[in-house]
Amino acid sequence: MTLPTAACWVCEGAIMTIEGRKETLSGRIPLGMVGGGADAFIGGVHRIAARIDDRFSLVAGALSSTPEKARASGAALGLDPARTYGSFAEMAAAEAARPDGIRAVSIVTPNHMHYPAAKAFLERGIHVICDKPLTATMEDAAALEAAVRASGALFILTHNYTGYPMVRQARAMIAAGQIGKIRVVQVEYPQGWMTESVEADGTNKQAVWRTDPARSGAGGATGDIGTHAYNLACFVTGLAAQELAADLQSFGPGRQLDDNGHVMLRFAEGARGMLWCSQVAPGHENGLRLRVYGEKGGLEWSQEEPNVLWFTPQGQPKQQIQRGGAGIWPEAAAVSRIPSGHPEGYLEAFATLYASAADAIRAVEGGNAREDAMGLLPGIADGMAGMNFVRACVESSRGNAAWVRL
Repeated sequence: MTLPTAACWVCEGAIMTIEGRKETLSGRIPLGMVGGGADAFIGGVHRIAARIDDRFSLVAGALSSTPEKARASGAALGLDPARTYGSFAEMAAAEAARPDGIRAVSIVTPNHMHYPAAKAFLERGIHVICDKPLTATMEDAAALEAAVRASGALFILTHNYTGYPMVRQARAMIAAGQIGKIRVVQVEYPQGWMTESVEADGTNKQAVWRTDPARSGAGGATGDIGTHAYNLACFVTGLAAQELAADLQSFGPGRQLDDNGHVMLRFAEGARGMLWCSQVAPGHENGLRLRVYGEKGGLEWSQEEPNVLWFTPQGQPKQQIQRGGAGIWPEAAAVSRIPSGHPEGYLEAFATLYASAADAIRAVEGGNAREDAMGLLPGIADGMAGMNFVRACVESSRGNAAWVRL
């Protein structure tokens, strides 16, 4: 019999016992998902990423906020009806009690649900892979941080842009002193999809919840894409911002949260930076771009041309470094999957985090310390840094772009 494609997610076959739990002979880690129903973009991204390197099998889900939609989404994805749950609380309790229960869960809900869902699984020792930003409020962020500390499980935040090979290349080159002491950091993330009031009629569900402070939090574009830009700048440079001055705008009529932001940054060791995030920039789709300049040269990377890193040593011609080509460093080669000249991008970068998450889960379950197992994976500290970034941006903008400590 030929199984439908969706059923391949749950083809388990024979099982083996690992420390009292069960997993497939193929070595895949049993995975659950909260949110991300069959018609949700980011849920599909996480499911694809989890399977690119064949490290996880999706076996359970609480895929929607209503039991009816959750069951329909579970059926569409080929999940066992007995493991398709009406709520994350029901799923956490039931899966923790099963000998073949999930060992990790992906949380891909609107921001306000990150904390209660993550807490329910962390308390039961189930590893959490959570979409960003960390939570909707600073209070929930602090409570989640405490829940992570109290749990023996891993907490991984999917800042997926850290998984691109040429981002890893740039980070390694900077750490090795290739551009010298950093002077200037420029990062931008423009989109144009909210130029019109796409949330007004309620049909664009993404726009509706992302412009709702109760579900999204205090930051609009700042929280949605500004946190990505800020995380990328810090990840690549190895620097931490000490203070910022932000000017945020809401250009959409009646829009409650910012859709554009200009942020000046003062980094440690004297470096200066500027961050622009916008969702009202016509002509831009997903224009994340980073430029870093030091005493000895500069680096430039664009998410829409992810396989290329530009390197300009001071006084020399600009050099193009291609993923998989000459000049590639081991740090980039280690997370590159296909030969040079073939596009490798968004989904594969997400998959790098999932593959690393699988390695970290095995390491922790094998007795290694959580901090050692995490490696370059974004975690609770990165999530708290993003929340502090949003808090400081909102506070600064309300104070007429006053400087605010991070």
